[in-house]
Amino acid sequence: MDNRSYQDHFFNKAKSLGFRSRSAFKLIELDNKFKFLKNGIKILDVGAFPGGWCQVIKKKVSNGKILGIDKKNIESIKGIKFITGDFLEEKSKSNIIKYFDSKIDLILSDMAANTTGIKSLDCIRTNQLCLDILDFSKETLNDKGVVISKVFMGEDFEEIKKTAKKNFKKINFFKPNSSKDESRETYIHCSGLGT
Repeated sequence: MDNRSYQDHFFNKAKSLGFRSRSAFKLIELDNKFKFLKNGIKILDVGAFPGGWCQVIKKKVSNGKILGIDKKNIESIKGIKFITGDFLEEKSKSNIIKYFDSKIDLILSDMAANTTGIKSLDCIRTNQLCLDILDFSKETLNDKGVVISKVFMGEDFEEIKKTAKKNFKKINFFKPNSSKDESRETYIHCSGLGT
């Protein structure tokens, strides 16, 4: 099966299972690898549109407190709260903190910057979003919490690694099979906030 057929396979599979996006399989693979989706936890999904990751969370987590945020409006999913807003704005961050009213157990981000067509610039802008997530997690994540974020392999990849190592006891990288072969994306898994 060539790469295009392989990706079409994930697209068709997502459609047949009722997932809103092919990326739902990335979260399933990440969870199979790192086992972070647990019952009763507080979860923030940043860049949640169109809601594929939240659908997976809903299937795998019971009695959780789940919040998704995105600049775009997201069609509702029972049991999940959505906020329309820019994660980078202080107003959005304070709405997130207010909603949870305590430390968060899991922060997920499949966010990518809007593409410009210049791969190196797109890479830098997406990796900056990852750094913003890591920075936000320092104040909002519980000590044993987990962060999963999209990262692009590029010149600033080392900076992300260094920042993550400074803030967390354990970091790993993983590229799901459902990611496109030619994509430079991978995911960082960070656990155990350092003191």
